[in-house]
Amino acid sequence: MAGTTATGAIVSARKCGLMPHTTVQPGICRICSAHCGVLATVTDGRLTKVAGDPDNPMFRGYTCVKGRALPEIHNNPLRLLRSQKRQPDGSYAGIGSQRAMDEIAAKLQDLIAAHGPRSVAMYLGTNGLPYPASALMGNAFMRGIESPMFFTANTIDQPGKQIALAAHGHWLGGDVDFHEADSWMLVGTNPLVSKAIGIPGQNPSQGLRAAIERGMKLIVIDPRRSQTAARAAIHLQPRPGEDVTILAGMINIIIGEQWHDIAFLDENVDGFQDLARAVSAFTPDYVAERADIPRDQLLYAAELFATYGTRRGMVNAGTGANFSMHGNLLEYLCLCLTTLCGRWQRAGERVTRPNTLMPAFTAKAQPHPPYEGWGYGEQLRVRGLTDTVAGMPTAALADEILLEGDGQVRALLCIGGNPMAAWPDQRKTHRALESLDLLVTLDTEMSLTARMADYVIAPMMQMETPAMTMGSELIKYYTSGTGIPAAYAQYVPRVVDPPQGSDLIEEWQFFLGLAKRMELELWFVNFFGGGGGKFMESAPIVLQMNGDTDLSTEELFEQMCATSRIPMDEVRKHQHGRIFDVDAVVAERDADCTARLDIGNPYMLAELAGVRAEDFAAARDDSTYRLRLIPRRHQNFMNSSGTALAALNRGKPYNPVYMHPDTVIELGLESGCTVRVTSNHDSVPAVLESDATLRRDVVAMHHAFGGMPSEDSDFREHGTNVGRLVPTDVDYDPITGLPRQGNIAVNIARLDRISPT
Repeated sequence: MAGTTATGAIVSARKCGLMPHTTVQPGICRICSAHCGVLATVTDGRLTKVAGDPDNPMFRGYTCVKGRALPEIHNNPLRLLRSQKRQPDGSYAGIGSQRAMDEIAAKLQDLIAAHGPRSVAMYLGTNGLPYPASALMGNAFMRGIESPMFFTANTIDQPGKQIALAAHGHWLGGDVDFHEADSWMLVGTNPLVSKAIGIPGQNPSQGLRAAIERGMKLIVIDPRRSQTAARAAIHLQPRPGEDVTILAGMINIIIGEQWHDIAFLDENVDGFQDLARAVSAFTPDYVAERADIPRDQLLYAAELFATYGTRRGMVNAGTGANFSMHGNLLEYLCLCLTTLCGRWQRAGERVTRPNTLMPAFTAKAQPHPPYEGWGYGEQLRVRGLTDTVAGMPTAALADEILLEGDGQVRALLCIGGNPMAAWPDQRKTHRALESLDLLVTLDTEMSLTARMADYVIAPMMQMETPAMTMGSELIKYYTSGTGIPAAYAQYVPRVVDPPQGSDLIEEWQFFLGLAKRMELELWFVNFFGGGGGKFMESAPIVLQMNGDTDLSTEELFEQMCATSRIPMDEVRKHQHGRIFDVDAVVAERDADCTARLDIGNPYMLAELAGVRAEDFAAARDDSTYRLRLIPRRHQNFMNSSGTALAALNRGKPYNPVYMHPDTVIELGLESGCTVRVTSNHDSVPAVLESDATLRRDVVAMHHAFGGMPSEDSDFREHGTNVGRLVPTDVDYDPITGLPRQGNIAVNIARLDRISPT
């Protein structure tokens, strides 16, 4: 009784504001796939501070500006605390989450009965990927209604990674460890900002600094002297879109100088002679002229990568290079160059990325052969596109919505994405979303897409849900050079309760709730998409769920980790995370293994021949569109979410068009002026900003900003939608449908007045 009285007195004092209650506990930031271990401060039930956790053995106190802004993101005054339903007059009114699920389930059943399961599509954006239960339950729901129309951000970003792995095959010994390599090559990526590919995302700046101090040589190919390029031993600064040309030239040099690993190729690889013939026309003189880079620098980069040191390194490409077309071929040549030099872990060496919360596996010093990567599964009604190992072609989804007839998509469910900001061809996207019979999005605020939705489901935010690092393990199946390079795991309980009086739901529970109302049984597969759709080191976990299941997130995590290498109970004991003592080394090749990697894939080499046949000089001399627009990552935003928050945008909620100072002067412009950026498809207003890190013939912009097409006059308040400059049906990859979103030919001129469009 005395304890109860004391507790009551403390509660009363807190209510009077006399004694704020503050707790600090470990958390996991899920803004990106790095899953940084952080310390979260909660004061009187409100998240007030997020900082790096110095006791976390993997991150050791590191976090980025985006992670540190989580309190502002959680406490955003524009945050939705209740789901919203569109009213007949276009306004929105609050609706209970249970009532919303009732209505949405009934509408979906009516559409499926009238038009079939294919009439319902789902789009998973990048903000859904760090929540494995949400993405996987959404995928399970689509399989439950038997609709093949499951789309992700992958096919409008870097789908070539999975296409290339299918054509090349996997090395079952795994990646070389960046922290032990003597050389590394990065193509069109800036991991010091993106924290994604190549340099491990666990404090990438410190990791790169340590690598350089011990003697590692970094080679960067990028039209911009990015933060990463500025630290490179060699920075090749080519014309945009010539990454394939440069890699083919390097391969030609390495073969000609016999710097390749002959023994590794003899035992494990097919296609060497085919590759050698295909790259023979990419001579140093030709590559130097076409890419506009110094010939000697090209030769030195090839020699440095192939011969420097005794430890090995790898090649990774990023979004910038993949956006410039030929992404499949680019990623394939990255793999070919890695394999040509034997840059994979060998028998007896430590496994770089052993599973921890995923099941254990045996890494082996042998290939997994190539497999079917495209041309199977669901056939889209436009452009001859099909399903692929990278997923369904998202750039064609707007057409599938707009094209009338049998198979037309009439309902779209969005998780963790904002198509109106992220998809190419914003005007077409607008027409498509406007024409839907049902648009449902799960979002924390009234984003551009939410402003068009019939229902906006308000979800819990990351610190209001339990978290684990399985998502950062899964990402390694996406491509080489990703994932945590250690047997690391962390689990944290919910850090803070949802705001008082709110009606929020976890995203995965929303889809399970729909399944219950639609009387579906769901098969929850603990992996989907990417190269792992055809390849995994161990079998995925499959859970059968009846829609009546009353399951908590904690219980679902238990089931997802039922066969993990390290039991979840053991992981829970280490609240700051732990690098576990896993003695995993690469095993010897199986005696009966006949599998081989392929560096001579006919489809890829035919595309390379097409690149060689291009009239690059004519394209370069286009006087109408003399500049080339490339993408660029922003230090403060994860795919531009949170741009309205002062803690992140620092008074600049728009995305400038960056231009070299000499070009600014040459065009009679000045930094800060308003300009119109025009492609052969559309035009957008923007603010000009000088940037000496760019080539003089290149401009750069951050993607996924902007308002509605009719809101151009307010672009300084919300930025510019670069996707509006991009058509989806003119210049696109025939396998994935990925349109040209980088190396875009543009013209830039002063803009004095903005007319409504």
